Amino acid sequence: MSESSSDSSARNERIDDGVGTYDVVLLVEQAMSSADAEQVRSLHEDIADHVVYHVLLPLEDASARVEASLGTLGAGDVMAAPAMAMSDIDIEAVRQECKERSERDLEATLTALRSAGGDAAGTITAAPPVDALARKVEQVDGREAIILTRPHLVAEFFHLDWTSRARRKLGVPVLHLLEHETFSEQAGGGEGVTGA
Repeated sequence: MSESSSDSSARNERIDDGVGTYDVVLLVEQAMSSADAEQVRSLHEDIADHVVYHVLLPLEDASARVEASLGTLGAGDVMAAPAMAMSDIDIEAVRQECKERSERDLEATLTALRSAGGDAAGTITAAPPVDALARKVEQVDGREAIILTRPHLVAEFFHLDWTSRARRKLGVPVLHLLEHETFSEQAGGGEGVTGA
């Protein structure tokens, strides 16, 4: 291999030369706000290559949603209320509602990223989130992955696992951000930006 072709391939790996694309895969739990999109875009302002965002939004499991709703009934409520059979609940209607909400959330996220100046495409996925993230990073030769989750305690507890599993599985940097919180709010505690 000649020195010039070696230099050429090394030059194409640079992100500051304006050649090629810098693909970022975003795993989001809900629709990104305009502020979320602006923050994500701000992370890539200094990259001269064309930055492309690939958004993955997990489709909520309708059965799990129904089970969780039924699980919120306290023991006293169950004893006092007539039994609610799963057959009384139209699972297909709940599935359709989940699908429609996911489609709206994905479109809102893509609109927010585009309004912030980003080039964005997205997919709703029924696959396990980290597996879908790993496949998308491989498919687009992603340079980094960003996971955005809700800031409340229960979501943080469960979805931190997305981040730790993604870090073990992917060969690219993984950043965990909290949706609807600024960088300075996140830096005050929790994993957020400081955990990158």
